[in-house]
Amino acid sequence: MTGYGRGVSAGGGVSAAVEIRTLNHRYLDVRVRLPGPLLALEDSIRQAVQRRLQRGRVEITVSVEDSDDQSRTVIVDLGLLAQARAALEQARGALGADEPLRLEHLALVPGVFRMEERETDLERYRAVIEAALDEALSGVLAMRRAEGRALAADVAARMDAVERLVRSVESRVPEAVREAHQRLRRRVAELAGDVALDEGRLEMEVAILADRSDVSEETARIASHIAQFRTLLQAGGAVGRKLDFLLQELHREWNTIGSKANDAVIAQAVVDAKAELEKVREQVQNIE
Repeated sequence: MTGYGRGVSAGGGVSAAVEIRTLNHRYLDVRVRLPGPLLALEDSIRQAVQRRLQRGRVEITVSVEDSDDQSRTVIVDLGLLAQARAALEQARGALGADEPLRLEHLALVPGVFRMEERETDLERYRAVIEAALDEALSGVLAMRRAEGRALAADVAARMDAVERLVRSVESRVPEAVREAHQRLRRRVAELAGDVALDEGRLEMEVAILADRSDVSEETARIASHIAQFRTLLQAGGAVGRKLDFLLQELHREWNTIGSKANDAVIAQAVVDAKAELEKVREQVQNIE
């Protein structure tokens, strides 16, 4: 499901902002962008996301401001500074220069001043980032729930259509068998000509035809799968994978009906049902 959330938090001189964007994805794919010194917090952020989301591509951006940033410090090499000063004084005397020696001259000497990175105190940032992350995740979940309600309504309507189609197949099967019986009788009569028909053998063939065309087991399983599907939709929670499985089973049953039924009306119902199921499958990919 798609979603967006933003959270901010501050404390101890540290402020953090977390933005989360989620896109449709069959599995959970979490991508975190953190300032370099805070990369060690990535695992804890991933775990927090996994506790609240089960599917989707999740992109997280964390930005931090520190009013008392002590991650870097300037170090003066006093020994080198003294040597540089002495050398510059010697050079000034040798040249007979009157210009006084200034600090900026010494600052140009490589190594006199250097920047050092201090180890980041992660605990100063952890609680603030976690609070902002929690707020952002709540925003994402709220948006995804709203989208989920709309998806559930659309999916439920399509499953109603599938249920109507399976009922139409159930009512059509007896008529399809009668029509097949009539076609068989006409065909045999045309081939036999004046020869008397063996009614017993003809009835046996009709019975075999009816047995081959029987789809009562398939329609019963379809009805059961639809009922389970509706129950899962109403239950809520992370049901996307279960719904996906039921859709696979529904496709299988409709394929079996299509292979059994030698009837144009039933064949059209199979095509229509599979079209509806494909649309449902596309929607279910977006359901967590």
